[in-house]
Amino acid sequence: MGMSRKIAGFLIILGGFMIFEWINLGFNLADGHPTSFYVVHGILVVVNVVLAVILAVIGWRGLRGTGGGSVTGRSRDAG
Repeated sequence: MGMSRKIAGFLIILGGFMIFEWINLGFNLADGHPTSFYVVHGILVVVNVVLAVILAVIGWRGLRGTGGGSVTGRSRDAG
C-alpha cells in the first residue's frame, strides 16, 4: 500500500512544525514555577518531539517509496 506525495509532504512539514513549536515552547517557559510544572512540560516536549520525528520519518519513507515491505510479508523481489 503506497502513500501519496501530498500526504508524505504533509507529514514531513507537520513533523518539522511540531519540532519547531515544542522546542520553542521548551525554551520559552517562564521562571518561578514549581518543579512539577517543569517535569510535566519537559515530558510533553520530549514526547511530542519524538512523535514529530516519527511522523517525519514516515513521511520521508512515503516520499522515497521505501515502505519496508509489503502487506503479505513477501519481499518486493519475490514477485
